[in-house]
Amino acid sequence: QVQLVESGGGLVQAGGSLRLSCAASGRTFGWYAVGWFRQAPGKEREYVAAISRSGGTTYYVDSVKGRFTISRHNAKNTVYLQMNSLNPEDTAVYYCAAAQRLDSTTYVPTHNEYIYWGQGTQVTVSS
Repeated sequence: QVQLVESGGGLVQAGGSLRLSCAASGRTFGWYAVGWFRQAPGKEREYVAAISRSGGTTYYVDSVKGRFTISRHNAKNTVYLQMNSLNPEDTAVYYCAAAQRLDSTTYVPTHNEYIYWGQGTQVTVSS
């Protein structure tokens, strides 16, 4: 089992940047692929980015490609989401989630395979 805590959210002007962090407890963080999701008011949760256990495979939804970068530091039990060129449509609560995959270090889970979730961090982008 793993516990996840997000941080780094806040208020930023359009065009600005934020870096979100997802810190995990436990000694087996390297067994988990990690994803970032977001949910804006009145909208469905969106699968934004993900990274495999090894960090060698990543996924991005089209709307963030070229602007967001996901990375991980397994020794620090942390996954990051660097968000650049933010716009008001990026405003949402951002959640990280983890999926255990012992059979592959390169697999990126689908949106419905995640088991463990953090509490979320608010990102607000003003125009």
